[in-house]
Amino acid sequence: MSVDFEKRGSIGYITINRPHVRNCLNDEALEALSSIWEEFRQDDALLVAIITGAGDQAFCTGADLKELIPRIAQGELAINSRRVQAFLKGPPIFKPIIAAINGACLAGGTELIQGTDIRIAVDDATFGLPEPRWGLFPAGGSTVRLPRQIPYCRAMEILLTGGTVTAQEALHMGLINRVVRRTDLLAVAREIAGKICENSPRAVQVIKQSALRCADIPLDNAYELETFYGREVFGFADAQEGPRAFLEGRRPRFVRTSVSGANEG
Repeated sequence: MSVDFEKRGSIGYITINRPHVRNCLNDEALEALSSIWEEFRQDDALLVAIITGAGDQAFCTGADLKELIPRIAQGELAINSRRVQAFLKGPPIFKPIIAAINGACLAGGTELIQGTDIRIAVDDATFGLPEPRWGLFPAGGSTVRLPRQIPYCRAMEILLTGGTVTAQEALHMGLINRVVRRTDLLAVAREIAGKICENSPRAVQVIKQSALRCADIPLDNAYELETFYGREVFGFADAQEGPRAFLEGRRPRFVRTSVSGANEG
């Protein structure tokens, strides 16, 4: 399989499995990843996803320049097709997604992590969007998302020069959350996922939904929408169970399922 998907309890583990080509994405891999995201989105038993790459060299180095890019350039494949959902540009997923970046994260790899929520990288990981160096366009969402996620001038330097940044530089500019030793990468990702899974799934998913929906609307409208989502969460049974558990000195017993409608586009 070009992309593996394993379900362990409440966590879905996604692994781009093409280490012989530094986990670059061909058409099969894009289709597989698109389908996996949709399966994760719809599976109420899964609360968090962790995505990583196979091997110890690369997380993902983007589109397969030998197989995929020529087909796009010749018009055989449309860049606005279902395949772009592989980069989390499709229907929004309000469940948390953690990127465990195990090496080079370039082109489509850097585009993919911009659709994730929490990003952990090994200390020798590299990041960049080399597309303009080869006459290409970063069509996986970077011209939209990157200037909104990190300072504009840093985003434009990455977008326009096609150069790379180190893990420490990516950490400093806020592109990633943490830099860890390679041996600790998946353990740290699992630890974070476990903490999220201890929380109310309904609260977590509506909080992410609010953060995404409120990001690009005027402040007054955003506050109004946030209030709407807050009222929704306070109406869930979990909002009664949590304070009750706190007062009784025990762990809350939350409803372990997705919010009805929270994963709708």
